[in-house]
Amino acid sequence: MSELDVQQQFQLDPQLHNDTVVIGHFKLCVVLLARDANYPWCILVPQRSGAHEIHHLAEEDRQQLMRESCHLAEVMADLFVPDKMNVGALGNVVRQLHVHHVARFKTDMAWPGPVWGAHPAKIYDEAELQERVSRLQSALSGDDFEQVCSI
Repeated sequence: MSELDVQQQFQLDPQLHNDTVVIGHFKLCVVLLARDANYPWCILVPQRSGAHEIHHLAEEDRQQLMRESCHLAEVMADLFVPDKMNVGALGNVVRQLHVHHVARFKTDMAWPGPVWGAHPAKIYDEAELQERVSRLQSALSGDDFEQVCSI
């Protein structure tokens, strides 16, 4: 099966679809913004059908995922200046391979614990969401990133 066939079969998990906004695409991954305004929180999802773990990816895709993850983490660190960047692939609820990038602050509600289940999600108001998406898209823009125009 060609890479194009695999990409054509890719579908975003319904839970990720409901809980996030697509802000763009890297060569390998869809870049999502979590709808929880409590934290600057992005998620990378490799566009590979059937991948549940990083080791399920081909070696070249693993390397590409690492490049994209590091780039996203660097951009988020520059934009939000967190005390800590949490990056992790858990998959206990959503099986589809996805990598969380959460900018953490000593002042955030869940510090120093995990963000999952610590507090109810705070929904962005439309202006906040538009501003957050725009800032991320501008900071990520370049040859390897294609932004999605609408949210």
